[in-house]
Amino acid sequence: MKRRALLAASLATPALTGIARAQAWAPTRPIRLIVGFTPAGTTDIAARLLVEPLSQRLGQPVLIENRPGAGGNVGADVVAKAEPDGHTILMQTVSAGAINYQLYGARMPYKPEDFAAISLVVRVPNAIYVNPSVRANTLAELVALARANPGRMNIGSSGVGTSLHMTGELLKLAAGIDLTHVPFRGSGPMLQEIIAGRIEVGVDNLPSVIGHLREGRLRPLAVTTATRSPSLPDVPTTAEAGFPAVEATAWFGLAGPARMPRAAIQRINAEVEAILAEPAMWRRFDELGGMRADLVPGGGSTPETFDAFMRAEVLKWSEAVRRSGASVEG
Repeated sequence: MKRRALLAASLATPALTGIARAQAWAPTRPIRLIVGFTPAGTTDIAARLLVEPLSQRLGQPVLIENRPGAGGNVGADVVAKAEPDGHTILMQTVSAGAINYQLYGARMPYKPEDFAAISLVVRVPNAIYVNPSVRANTLAELVALARANPGRMNIGSSGVGTSLHMTGELLKLAAGIDLTHVPFRGSGPMLQEIIAGRIEVGVDNLPSVIGHLREGRLRPLAVTTATRSPSLPDVPTTAEAGFPAVEATAWFGLAGPARMPRAAIQRINAEVEAILAEPAMWRRFDELGGMRADLVPGGGSTPETFDAFMRAEVLKWSEAVRRSGASVEG
């Protein structure tokens, strides 16, 4: 019997071994999930979709803490400097996790190696849109209008360094137009100003703005992914609109402080991936225009594939920021 038990143990698959290790860790108190942007933006929406099922699966409340500022840097820095025990994690974004390293340069309060990758949750298109009072029904018409009024039109984003900010910079570079960037501390404040007509143009992650686009409060001109979004099938891509260089996909995932216990990383990853595999949960992301992670065969992500993905994103966006000439003011 003892020999058979040893043989069975030796034949155990790496996956089963990983599950056993993950199950060996459990939180002993509520988990703080830091969101580096204001409520109602896509980062916050993605976090709130996860917290209830993740709380149930981990056996401890997962509590969202919004820490907006500096394109997500304020919230990310909280996690980078937190006790690495698995009880403080971050909803990481393309801005705080990739774009800002080049954009902020020496002003960055943390480095990529200050984080431990857990799971890539969702990817989303950005949408370029206008207030309905703007006389532009297509992206080409907006470009023509901006060329006729250099420096007199404003384009809003949820903050300096976000993929929304960089989408606007790429559009300005590709089209040769002069739009004044107006950054906000989140999507909610920006949308209020654009709906009120005080800012003409906006760029936002699709989940944050899709309701306003569908209901006609704002007019969509293009989405920034390589293919059209099934959630807005009649809206062309930036490539179809004549500006293929304006391509940007935002992403949102979970990360913790460096030196976070491996067992904690594996446990949270396993629970998040199980949540995302549930059809009902993914239907909610689908309705918002979300796209699956797909970093491993069959979908989903591992800590290793998410870490490699983020490293590649840092390189990609560093080059994009350099080409655009964007920088942090002041």
